[in-house]
Amino acid sequence: MTDIDRRTLIALSLTAATLPATIAAAAEAETFPLWPGRPPGARAPLPTPGRKPTAEARVTGVARPTLAVRRPAKANGIGVLVIPGGGYGFVSLDNEGNCVADRLTAQGYTAFILTYRLPAEGWDAQSDVPLQDAQRAMRLIRTGAARFGIDPAKVGVLGFSAGGHLAATLATAYDEHVYTAVDAADRQNARPAFAGLMYAVTTLELPDTHVGSRENLLGKTADDAAVLRRSPLRHIDAKTPPCFLVHALDDDVVPASCSLRWLDACIAAKVPVEAQILQSGGHGFGVQLPDTQPGSLWPEAFVRWVPRQLA
Repeated sequence: MTDIDRRTLIALSLTAATLPATIAAAAEAETFPLWPGRPPGARAPLPTPGRKPTAEARVTGVARPTLAVRRPAKANGIGVLVIPGGGYGFVSLDNEGNCVADRLTAQGYTAFILTYRLPAEGWDAQSDVPLQDAQRAMRLIRTGAARFGIDPAKVGVLGFSAGGHLAATLATAYDEHVYTAVDAADRQNARPAFAGLMYAVTTLELPDTHVGSRENLLGKTADDAAVLRRSPLRHIDAKTPPCFLVHALDDDVVPASCSLRWLDACIAAKVPVEAQILQSGGHGFGVQLPDTQPGSLWPEAFVRWVPRQLA
């Protein structure tokens, strides 16, 4: 038995009674809800769960956001909150969730796949809804760290496309007050220890954005203040966690300038940053690029980069 396994067993016996109900439920089912009751800003009726008719799982109607835990055979003590994309219009659960988690767990990482609420599906404080879920997810992961066999100081985020926008927002607005605390877990720090941004929407300012993500998050008539508030590129500072960027120059959905400008801003703020700018690859490739393309190696680069940021 490893040291981390021993610590986990001891912690389970000591802390199970004090964990929020959502974490306690994870002992039986490895997918659990973020919120003990109705999520913040819930209206009546709640969205109706559904899936878009495509070859992959594209989840819509997220009434109860969840975390799905994917455990490795041998844990290295590092947790990764995985945030799939989908333009804030759906959640790309397979391509940028389950498949990514499989690659991470094969390398010893514990993955937590976030199925977050879609802001345009009828919630109050629409532009805060995804960040509410991301902050809550980080806090629940840290609260249950012993149960999950991870170090609470070694939990980061990896987001894709619009999920990359949410990861970037979490990395820069981790302490923004966007919901009322519901239990002891909300005393935890929501700042990720590192942030992986995959072909991420890092700004909602035109023309360097994905219009669909912008409109789903803010609506079609957002004023300049609302756009700037949810453009994480504008909020990078010395406290922003280390960043790992991947973007293809031929991406015709999210401009590569989103990552190039993020790289420049990190350098200016002296934030540790690593970037893989690909000649080709398009958009939404997740971990599916063919072996003939150099970009297919990004998961290996990422799992080697992370421990260096935690040393």
